[in-house]
Amino acid sequence: MKKCLLSFVVLMLFATGAWAQSLSPLGVWTNQDGKAEFEIYECGNKKLCAKIVTLKEPNKNGKPKVDENNPNKNQRTQPLRGLVFMKGFEYEGDNKWDDGTIYDPESGKTYSSYMKMLSKDKMEVKGYIGISLIGRTQTWTRVK
Repeated sequence: MKKCLLSFVVLMLFATGAWAQSLSPLGVWTNQDGKAEFEIYECGNKKLCAKIVTLKEPNKNGKPKVDENNPNKNQRTQPLRGLVFMKGFEYEGDNKWDDGTIYDPESGKTYSSYMKMLSKDKMEVKGYIGISLIGRTQTWTRVK
């Protein structure tokens, strides 16, 4: 009986360790600036995307903010709230999702990007051009 109990405890420890190595970014996050909250969700065959769900300052001149810097003139009237700005992230291992893109509505530019979970409620998000050694990194905090 003691061997059975010991085996069960060891098995549970291994299972807990395996689970802890794949922290999930699914949920609602905010960036360092706190200008907005973003929802990360599944958007296809094991891929992740993110959309803007709230803005600290949602209006400009009394009207909802729109994607006025979008390089596509036809999309400059779409509201920022609800805008899908992160696409195509795939799990790479070691709590990292890579091969995605991130769109910056403030500049109208799109960058290569990755997300790496630092803990259950902290995540590193990096946007870059070319190689990931050069770029901009932010730490996001989980809201929900």
